[in-house]
Amino acid sequence: KDVQKEREPHVYLSKEEVKEKIQSYNSSVTDKLKMTLNANGIYTGFIKVQMELCRPITVQSSQSQGRCALSNNETAFYLPDGCVNTLHISSTNTVREVIEALLKKFFVADNPAKFALYKRCHKEDQVYTCKLSDREHPLYLRLVAGPRTEMLSFVLREHETGEVMWEAFSIPELQNFLRILDKEENDQLQILKNRYAAYRGKLEEALRGVLKPG
Repeated sequence: KDVQKEREPHVYLSKEEVKEKIQSYNSSVTDKLKMTLNANGIYTGFIKVQMELCRPITVQSSQSQGRCALSNNETAFYLPDGCVNTLHISSTNTVREVIEALLKKFFVADNPAKFALYKRCHKEDQVYTCKLSDREHPLYLRLVAGPRTEMLSFVLREHETGEVMWEAFSIPELQNFLRILDKEENDQLQILKNRYAAYRGKLEEALRGVLKPG
């Protein structure tokens, strides 16, 4: 279930504590995605982010196989459901920077303000999903939770419609959103028309059978 839990306090670890946690983390890693502690105290490592995007994203058409052309160089593109991306980041990278890096990796032209990063964790036999603030540090969360993704994983989603600050978008971006919505509306309308046409055909066929002279 999705919850807006009270923010867990960020515990500031000493360099020695970070070193010990990284050693413990690396000893438990099974996919070779280990963390590295630098001399300046900053550490680097990998996080995996599952893409759970329900709506199409605007992608440079030269980099993808789009489904709905928006302009000469942009395309509305649906990412595969459950797509997981691996990012190499540092302990100083914030949630906002991770979102921007993910969009850049997929050549996404949409404003990063459309998206939010969530953490999904298991506690007391339940799964909780909580939206992270822009200032949180995903690699710190990964280090504290350990490498097991069943204990903590990251998910990228769109903001709920009511949460989106539309004034932060440019006019071309808003026009793209309208074109995408128009296409989705037309697609759903055609599906409904086809469904009712099929029902009507079956009813007419049944009526002809009943009214057929015996």
